[in-house]
Amino acid sequence: MSSVLRVQAQFGQRALLLATAAVPLTGWTVHVLALHRRLTAAKKDPLTGLLRRDAYTARARQVLARHGDDTAVILVDADHFKDINDSLGHAAGDAVLAAYGTRLTAWAGRNASIGRLGGDEFAIVLPMHRDRLEVRLATLMRMLHTSVVLDDGRHVDVAASVGAATPAVIGTRDLPLLQRAADAALYDGKHSGCAYHATREQTSEPCINGRRAGRPGTHVWGQAA
Repeated sequence: MSSVLRVQAQFGQRALLLATAAVPLTGWTVHVLALHRRLTAAKKDPLTGLLRRDAYTARARQVLARHGDDTAVILVDADHFKDINDSLGHAAGDAVLAAYGTRLTAWAGRNASIGRLGGDEFAIVLPMHRDRLEVRLATLMRMLHTSVVLDDGRHVDVAASVGAATPAVIGTRDLPLLQRAADAALYDGKHSGCAYHATREQTSEPCINGRRAGRPGTHVWGQAA
């Protein structure tokens, strides 16, 4: 065999080996990507695209650890949501929840932890300097009180109650205590159309699973964050 043919044969063998080796590598890459997509999907609520409770809690604690006192914990509770389901149907209710998910994401930004805690209740932990909180909350309230347009063109009037807690005021960076205070503030301002700010005293409000005792659904919630 000539030297040229030997070189060609060696080159062909190397190409075959590389191609053979690439097959399992490509298969493994596809598997890893598919697994990553499934894990990401498992962390998120399929309706709103927001984080589920566990993923939200883990991310929220990271935000608190990174930004410290320049952090805000916001709880959001849709007002009269049952009336929407009863009068317009669950498809309309789902559209409202999906719209809220989009609005909360747009308001909070990519550095926040935004979760759907259950039903029509949401939580946000985001970097926020205290001097900006009042203006930002006013913007959030306007967004949450803007009607939702359904696919058939109908407009659904919506509203929400909001409670906010900050480590500087509450005196702790503990997530459950901040959520407890924010939830108590939300409860105090229910249906008022204004965001309520939590005080340190509201961390001692009786609660079940991190929410004010007596609120509907507290007896069936999962473990507190």
